[in-house]
Amino acid sequence: MLCASLLKQLVREGTLEVIDAAGRTHRFAGVPGISVTMRLHDRKTERRLLWNPRLAVGEAYMNGTLTIERGTLYDFLDLMAINQEIGKVPLVLRAVDGLNYLWRRLAQSNDPSRARHNISHHYDLSAKLYELFLDADQQYSCAYFGRDGDDLERAQLRKKQHIARKLRLEPGQLVLDIGCGWGGLALSLAASADVRVLGITLSTEQQAVATRRAQAAGLADRVSFELLDYRDVTGSFDRIVSVGMFEHVGLPNYGRFFNQIRTLLKPDGVALLHSIGRADGPGATNAWLRKYIFPGGYSPALSEVMPAVEAAKLFVTDIEILRLHYARTLAAWRARFNANRAAIAELYDERFCRMWEFYLIGSELAFRRQGHMVWQMQMSREVDTVPLTRDYIYERSPETLAVVNNASAA
Repeated sequence: MLCASLLKQLVREGTLEVIDAAGRTHRFAGVPGISVTMRLHDRKTERRLLWNPRLAVGEAYMNGTLTIERGTLYDFLDLMAINQEIGKVPLVLRAVDGLNYLWRRLAQSNDPSRARHNISHHYDLSAKLYELFLDADQQYSCAYFGRDGDDLERAQLRKKQHIARKLRLEPGQLVLDIGCGWGGLALSLAASADVRVLGITLSTEQQAVATRRAQAAGLADRVSFELLDYRDVTGSFDRIVSVGMFEHVGLPNYGRFFNQIRTLLKPDGVALLHSIGRADGPGATNAWLRKYIFPGGYSPALSEVMPAVEAAKLFVTDIEILRLHYARTLAAWRARFNANRAAIAELYDERFCRMWEFYLIGSELAFRRQGHMVWQMQMSREVDTVPLTRDYIYERSPETLAVVNNASAA
């Protein structure tokens, strides 16, 4: 088997059995751990696994030329993640990662035209798909599990509450929501704090759904949603919030992004940015994820973000790191996705289901095993805009947005 030498170098914990295209079984074992058997159905897949494993594993699983015979896909990907974490990464993987790193700035150029295309690729899928695995408010970002017993609905509500407190909203303020999704956060903020909100997105599906929700909730006079690039926004805002959008900005555009935040933010304003990041320094987006799920996407290290914030002359008034919250969020999404898999296959097909299964599992393991986390960065133009301690984040009742959540999801 062509990729035998690669797997022999990689597997130091657990056991991986591979049935090759000729029907022969190869066993790779280290100290006791996860045990998985997979089957490769043709020689072409074997060759691609040797030369470009980061891309080929996901493609082979999607196309049915790699199947799991014993254990689950989660077991297999966890086994691979554990061994890359504890051992020496084989030369071919390091070479692929090096080339991917060199290519990353071009892959993330994300000019307005490309940005719109990239967002459409993922977010203009059927709205029904997202309804089948997200919470009722359709929050497609990391939840905030304040207590061990929190389910997804409660944790997503807590996330919105947490963000609202950091924004320190006052009645009558104007809020900009960059990357507003399906409108849940904007609607909750408008209803709970008596503010006006402009939500912007590059997804036609999201804009249409969010607009309908605003009308249904009786908030269309205070909340509007526009199909608009962040670079094209004009005006002045008391508060700016962006949740789960910064991953689509791209390294070459960080300076433009934070300069725009400063330009749009009033002198006494507060901005809150919520993004996936990486704790182990600069890297590159996995080739399979970039090709099939998030073209142009990248989750940055804070060391890549801070120079652009400093250059824009913004004060960072608070940074909070959320570690395993997204792993729990993704696990909940995956459970709901699996429970509704037949309905999703009717919307698309089994290949699509395998693609998204691979995406959800791989993303969860990135947070459990591979140094990914979420950071929330609060910023201001003036040094004394927010209180000097973090006590204000916990002063308000945790039930502030509870009714809002139900009303805005109606």
